[in-house]
Amino acid sequence: MIVTDKLTKPLKEANYLNVDNTGRYRPILRLFYLNYEKMKYWLSQEDVYDELRKEAYFSDYTYEQCGQDLSVLVSWGNLNAIQDTKRVTSLSEFKNRKFQYQMTEYAVEIERMVVHLENLFVEGASLEPGLLERIYIHLSKMEEVSRQTDEKVYGWWNDLINDFSRLNQNYKDYMRTLNSARAEELMKTREFLAFKDHLVEYLRSFVKGLQENVIRIEGCLKNISEVECRKVLERIISYDLSIPRLEVEVREDLIREKIEGRWTSIVEWFVERGGKEAEAGRVFDATNEIIRKITRYAARISELSNMGANRREEYYKVAKMFRRCVDINEAHCLSANVFGAETILHMRGDYPRETDSMNSGVYDEEPGVVNLKPRTRVYREKAVRTGIIDRSKEKEEMRRNAIARMKKERELLDSYIVDGCLEFEKLPMLKPYVRDVFLTWLSKALERQDFSSQTEDGRVYVVERAGDRFCVLRCTDGDFKMPAYRIRFDKVEK
Repeated sequence: MIVTDKLTKPLKEANYLNVDNTGRYRPILRLFYLNYEKMKYWLSQEDVYDELRKEAYFSDYTYEQCGQDLSVLVSWGNLNAIQDTKRVTSLSEFKNRKFQYQMTEYAVEIERMVVHLENLFVEGASLEPGLLERIYIHLSKMEEVSRQTDEKVYGWWNDLINDFSRLNQNYKDYMRTLNSARAEELMKTREFLAFKDHLVEYLRSFVKGLQENVIRIEGCLKNISEVECRKVLERIISYDLSIPRLEVEVREDLIREKIEGRWTSIVEWFVERGGKEAEAGRVFDATNEIIRKITRYAARISELSNMGANRREEYYKVAKMFRRCVDINEAHCLSANVFGAETILHMRGDYPRETDSMNSGVYDEEPGVVNLKPRTRVYREKAVRTGIIDRSKEKEEMRRNAIARMKKERELLDSYIVDGCLEFEKLPMLKPYVRDVFLTWLSKALERQDFSSQTEDGRVYVVERAGDRFCVLRCTDGDFKMPAYRIRFDKVEK
């Protein structure tokens, strides 16, 4: 590490994240960042103020406060300001100095980091063996790419570095989550057993992909000559220096150090150098250690579960031994040998006795029952289990009654159908149930273009209207006027 002035100076651009008025500064810079992502780089004070006023949080925000906040952000280096002279119509307006504001490069990167931190637990990390395959493909094309233009070489280099950075960062982030204290607690729970197999299979697939691709990548790197590698890196450095950049200090030594350092990192990740183990080997060992730790925790949970089952068998065997005792004295002797006098739990309390005789022993009286409950908030009493009651006779009786009722209702409805037609204007006094069924038939058919439908028992019918006439449908709960519809059935089953 080289300590420079850039490393030791205070970073004023990050002041807005933790000051008294952070609640105003952060929304302003987030607004600039969102517009920056939309390629809208310049905003005026009016634009910022109008957008902030749309939020309830800024209901009391004033135009003067907005100007003061923008000035503070300019002084900290988060914004650049230039005077807006496009709409100036008088000297007084020019003196008022209206500005256009733009985010600085430091502010863009800081806000991008903040957005990433806000979504850190949503995005998560993963192990992608496919990145190893892509890195191998990039390296195997190095000789072919070296014969192409500088622009193609630079694009190849960016693709290689992006895939390598994703592989390295995702692996470290994923391993960090598996080695965290929270993960250790989850691995000790019984619920982890259901998830264990899927996690172990996921890690083993990554290890398998790592083994297959590291050998190929290592061979590919060893086959690349030092001279050819140096020529490609020099072309990359030269093209990077030729890219025009504004407000950025371009130094050849820094760019060379960055590009050569990245290539060295790739080589050291896959190939042993100077007796130093490759990073891929450490990745392989760390992943296998995680798998062993998961397996150990799962085996320990299984042992605890089986321990309870084995003790149930032991208790059952001891109970059968007591059952075979001839009398109570033999049971006392067996109890002394099985449990021992010093392990007996004595409970003392004010229990009612059947006799006050001092010669009566504990075995001569009825035992006292004490209900014990665990001192935990999650304890719930077990529900009383009862056998399944056979209700087949009741169900059969209900089924017969339902069939009889449906048959009776059908006969009632069919009694209103004359010669395959149901004419509403000729219907007598109806009960509400009969009326509702007829109106249901009518509404179902009117919803279709051909005015046809089916009843519940499958009879097809068509609704016809007798001109513009209306009729009064009389019911026991009232009358109402309706068009003189007629329902014609294709076939009436009686």
